[in-house]
Amino acid sequence: MERRSFLRGAVIGTSAAAFGGSLWGGTALAAPAQPGAGPYGALGAADANGIQLPAGFSSRVIARSSQTVTGTSYTWHSAPDGGACFADGTGWIYVSNSEINPSGGASAVRFDASGTITGAYRILSGTRQNCAGGRTPWNTWLSCEEVSLGYVYETDPYGVNAAVRRDALGRFKHEAAAADPVRRAIYLTEDETDGCFYRFLPTTWGNLSSGTLQVLKAGTATSGTFTWQTVPDPDGSPTTTRSQVSGAKRFNGGEGCHYANDTVWFTTKGDNRVWQVNLAAGTYELAYDDSLVTGGGAPLTGVDNVTGSSSGDLFVAEDGGNMEICIITPDDVVTPFLRITGQSASEITGPAFSPDGTRLYFSSQRGTTGSSSGGITYEVTGPFRA
Repeated sequence: MERRSFLRGAVIGTSAAAFGGSLWGGTALAAPAQPGAGPYGALGAADANGIQLPAGFSSRVIARSSQTVTGTSYTWHSAPDGGACFADGTGWIYVSNSEINPSGGASAVRFDASGTITGAYRILSGTRQNCAGGRTPWNTWLSCEEVSLGYVYETDPYGVNAAVRRDALGRFKHEAAAADPVRRAIYLTEDETDGCFYRFLPTTWGNLSSGTLQVLKAGTATSGTFTWQTVPDPDGSPTTTRSQVSGAKRFNGGEGCHYANDTVWFTTKGDNRVWQVNLAAGTYELAYDDSLVTGGGAPLTGVDNVTGSSSGDLFVAEDGGNMEICIITPDDVVTPFLRITGQSASEITGPAFSPDGTRLYFSSQRGTTGSSSGGITYEVTGPFRA
């Protein structure tokens, strides 16, 4: 029997060929998962910012928590977390959440066509522990509260319109969101040890003021078919949303979420897994599981935020681990893309590509100090493959 690769449908046999000690979904693969085995080669020595990168790539600091953003009078927020990029004429904008409670919220940095910072400003205030979120096809940023009975806020990256609380997306410990324009759905992760995976179907696509919240139903296996069932009371009180539907599948600490090509990937930090949901086929399975690695040395630990590139690569940030952003390629190689040194008390958050795919933004949430006020937001440029 053959199984389909979790990225782009490449056929993989069920032989026990070694995958650098790593197994995907219980099937051993033939590609090596060693540093330097990926498309960009081995990591070099740490640069002046303490970041190890492949040859041809370079980094710069964009902003530091508690300090003014270069060229502006705006003070960057503490504990930078989930982020996304938006086109802005010939330039672009990077938005970033603040995972502190109280206050939280989100901020934005504006760049011109050359990458020069031209402004920074607040886009959301007065919320709690804004962790991850997701961008929408109509160019808004969904900022998610990672607290019990938390809300999702729809914000304007351009700083023109006031943020709006979107109650219809449910009240629970929100983590990340990913928009699916084909099925006109928003997928949502829940950061609980017995959390669920949700989708929201707006009454009108492009308007999140009303709609239907549903939860994924499936068995206890790590692969199979699934269905969706409506959550009767998205308000989550007195009964939590994850407890309202019998047979709702449990996931151990939902984190990052990314949609592309009829597929949604999401991470679960409690068991260090990357899940893949094939929306066209109605199936789910594991895309990565470090517990199946033999001999130790799993290349990806502490899975957290996730994004994708135009090449089909997934970029998965680590919460702890070796402080790496690892890539999972369409040909099933898992390898570090970058590593931050000297910041073991931090975590990597908010990976997002500029609209043209040539720049990768991300943050070290607590930087070198290990404190939320020591966060650092970076940009990496280089020959990212198309």
